Amino acid sequence: ESSPHLPAPKDVMVYSYNFHSTLRWSPVKVDRGLVLYTVHFRTEARKDWVEMGCTRITQTECSFPQLLKNRQWTVFLRVRAELGQVASDWVETDRFVARINTTIGPPKVNSVTESSDSLLVNFALPFEPELGDSLQYHVSYWENATSPTKKETKISNTLFRIGNLKELTLYCFTIQVELMESSYPSLLGLPSVPMCHRTTIS
Repeated sequence: ESSPHLPAPKDVMVYSYNFHSTLRWSPVKVDRGLVLYTVHFRTEARKDWVEMGCTRITQTECSFPQLLKNRQWTVFLRVRAELGQVASDWVETDRFVARINTTIGPPKVNSVTESSDSLLVNFALPFEPELGDSLQYHVSYWENATSPTKKETKISNTLFRIGNLKELTLYCFTIQVELMESSYPSLLGLPSVPMCHRTTIS
């Protein structure tokens, strides 16, 4: 039974990074006893609430099960606190769609090969692409000078060359991933930390 005496969890939020999603909330404080938490989910297609492997847990977070890995699904979640036989009210989240609401992290640069007039960059995606993903990469690069002029280019491969560079000069670059699909707004990821490499002598 829900009880006015046991407060409901607060700050209930879905955190999603590179399509790994977790429901988190603030702990419910009580004078004595161990507060446990139960989480349910439902999809837009189904109206009944389903357990998601987080029933009477002590942690204040619950990772999405494999069942909810579909990026396109619209998901609702709810959590409540339980103390012995007493339960708080349920707290429901807003709708969550991983394809829209996740944060895409920066790509990981694997290698940079310097020559006198170019840098050859190889990087890895921050998430496992799915069939049909349309991906574009935004590259910004600049000469490491007092007042640098940034140049921008868009590429479609994880191996690319920044060309027409001056020799023996330090250049810096960042990369961002953009996920594009016709039925969703495009999702632009976080930029990688600037990396700087010096071109060689010809």
